[in-house]
Amino acid sequence: MASEAVAILGGTGDQGLGLAYRFAAARRPVRIGSRKLERAQNAAKEVLAQVPHADVSGHDNLEAATATQGGIVILSVPFEHTAATLRAVRNALTPDTVVVSMAVPLATAIGDAAARVVGVAQGSCAELCASLAPEGVPVVSAFQNLSAQRLLAQGEPVECDVIVSGPKEARARVMALCGDIPGTRAINGGPLSNARYVEVLTALLIGLNGRYKCPEGTGIRVTYI
Repeated sequence: MASEAVAILGGTGDQGLGLAYRFAAARRPVRIGSRKLERAQNAAKEVLAQVPHADVSGHDNLEAATATQGGIVILSVPFEHTAATLRAVRNALTPDTVVVSMAVPLATAIGDAAARVVGVAQGSCAELCASLAPEGVPVVSAFQNLSAQRLLAQGEPVECDVIVSGPKEARARVMALCGDIPGTRAINGGPLSNARYVEVLTALLIGLNGRYKCPEGTGIRVTYI
């Protein structure tokens, strides 16, 4: 499991790129995906410049997902692009692949404030992804509450718990990824339906970032575990 490959679709954005840095530094194979191949390749070069030993490469989203069959495919795109991205790579997903949903239905998708969320008929973005994934392909919710700026700060720990929800076996595979990010701790969040509670915490943290003037981003800890 430690060497399980990871594809990060939307890995050219700050949060996805931050995850790519962290996983690459932990010597995990990383495939960065983007709608534009050149952007993905440039992101891979950025990672290699910081982590010379990295096994990292840039691809279009479909190619990145295909290259990671049997591994973990992370959807690191805004909520409004999540469904389209998942549909575009659907044929590359196999039952031994785990799909990770990390988007949050922030109200920015409809021109409102980032500190609020919009309703999703399925209950959460993660459950929406589960409804769109091929039959037998597990979907897990994770990483919504990790600050992009903290992830990008190489060499510094990310002080935040990661609540991971989804099918038991797939959930365990995603929880193992947290060991690659110093300072994080995986919390067993139970079934995927609990993602609806985790996603809204992101909007709360965004509001806290503004009120407490913390542009680097706040995090959460679950105590007494």
